[in-house]
Amino acid sequence: MAPRAYWKGTLKLSLVSCPVVLYPATTAAEKTRFHLINRETGNRLKQQMIDAETGDVVESDQKGRGYELRKGKYVEIEPEELEAVQIESNHTIDIESFVPRDEIDQRYLNHPYYIAPDGKAAVDAFAVIRDAMKDEERVALAKIVLTNREHVMAIEPLGKGLLGTTLRFPYELRDEDQFFDDIKSPKITRDMVELAGHILQTKAAHFDPRKFKDEYEDALKALVKRKASGKTIELPELEERPSNVVSLMDALKQSLKGRGGKKTAAKSHARRATGRHRTAKKAHRSTARHRKAG
Repeated sequence: MAPRAYWKGTLKLSLVSCPVVLYPATTAAEKTRFHLINRETGNRLKQQMIDAETGDVVESDQKGRGYELRKGKYVEIEPEELEAVQIESNHTIDIESFVPRDEIDQRYLNHPYYIAPDGKAAVDAFAVIRDAMKDEERVALAKIVLTNREHVMAIEPLGKGLLGTTLRFPYELRDEDQFFDDIKSPKITRDMVELAGHILQTKAAHFDPRKFKDEYEDALKALVKRKASGKTIELPELEERPSNVVSLMDALKQSLKGRGGKKTAAKSHARRATGRHRTAKKAHRSTARHRKAG
């Protein structure tokens, strides 16, 4: 049984529309989480809001919202003033355009949602929109209001349903130049690039998230289980960090040797041996023909 819907509304493509529901496609429910507790009593702690200047505890009816104009200077915004600029949801996902999938910069992808038809009467119209999108191999861009904010959502077919992913706005992305401008452009030999290419080939695979393993999460669960059963927790000794001074070429060769490099080298050796063998056979045939002609 599907969980409770996060949002209900209408998916609209021109004059075609159908009732749909949204479900968050991700969950953190299985993550191991810790609470702050009092070491003496074992009771959970409750946080309080403290005035940063006076140190006094601020009660809930004294809390407000303010925007910092400059250091320590705030303009207070009243709740009704904030409500005046909030967008009222019309509960409609209005598809505005379709774009090629590969044109969407992955940095814009934000939160994924499953979109499903709401009720039997919506199935036909939903299937028409979904299957038309499959044929075009394009992603729909639509606007939707979630939690009083307007979002752009990219929608594409996923199995029997649709996957809607909210997109970040341009102002939410940092310009990569400020991080990459200082990266130098050293002269790298072709041999190094080819060696690195061979390493890449030995690690070639297909994307399979079932192979992903959250080792830290597993370790946390084991720690909690062991501690709850009263067992002693032995702290591991810190390992010395290896020196970073290393020959790049040597590191590449060692990596290739440890990751199927022997097979690659063996194939290369076999090709060279075959080439030498063919050259020897050609020379032998040429000598034989020369002797026969003489």
